[in-house]
Amino acid sequence: MSLANPVMTASGTSGYGPEYAEFVDLKCLGAFVTKAVSVEPRKGNPPPRVVETPAGMLNAIGLANVGLERFIKEKEPYLREMGIPIIVNVVGHSPEEFATVCQRLDEFDSIAGLELNVSCPNVADGLDFGTDRGRLEGLVAKVRAVVHRAKLIVKLSPNVTDIAETAAAAVEAGADALSVINTLCGMVINVETWKPMLANRTGGVSGPAIRPVALYMVHRVYTKVARDAHVPIIGMGGISNWRDAVEFLLAGATAVAVGTALFVDPRTPIQICEGLTEYLTRRGLSSVRDLIGQLR
Repeated sequence: MSLANPVMTASGTSGYGPEYAEFVDLKCLGAFVTKAVSVEPRKGNPPPRVVETPAGMLNAIGLANVGLERFIKEKEPYLREMGIPIIVNVVGHSPEEFATVCQRLDEFDSIAGLELNVSCPNVADGLDFGTDRGRLEGLVAKVRAVVHRAKLIVKLSPNVTDIAETAAAAVEAGADALSVINTLCGMVINVETWKPMLANRTGGVSGPAIRPVALYMVHRVYTKVARDAHVPIIGMGGISNWRDAVEFLLAGATAVAVGTALFVDPRTPIQICEGLTEYLTRRGLSSVRDLIGQLR
């Protein structure tokens, strides 16, 4: 998968493309990552589903999406014309459901990558695969058997004892790349009503508040698993400017994804690209490849 630059959107933050296109030229992105796609449509969790937190936000969208067939009919034609690599985030209740969606989408050459979302904390079974090495390995192996063209990416959960263990399981089962990390489990309580701020009670914490955690986990996955296996990492978690992106690249990420910052300023990915270009020039570097994993 060839990217013109290392900056992409994070799944679930920009819809399927058109929702974000009026704010920024999507062709300026290195890649575009869609919101989730499952076999059947999902309504998601009841509102309220988003609440702002210090240095971030908490969401419990619940993987609301149009379902596989509507995605193919209504969304894929638009994505095909974007002119940049498209990565589709995939969810399911079982390995069979993951495999069904991935096998079908692997038929479309407009889709460069399939990102297995095994790490969503906002649905009842969202962490079943991402926090259990054995189940994760089985899931990835089942999907790997039916995906022959698109790159297979596994989005890892930070809600584990050691993320290197699940990273190793994903790689051993055939993952081409890893997304590190998904959101952390969290809660916010209304002190006047004594009730949770989210209808789902809990949700996923994202934004700058989790960046140091994400950076550490990217570096751990890189040094313990990805570097020797030659598996690229898409780093994410609170990235909001070019300095953040440089940190993730130095820690071992090959590319970075921007999510929560899009709700503050939709042009954030473009600003990051511009900042990276200026940084490379100032440092006398020819490519972002000169930064990957170069932490001293």
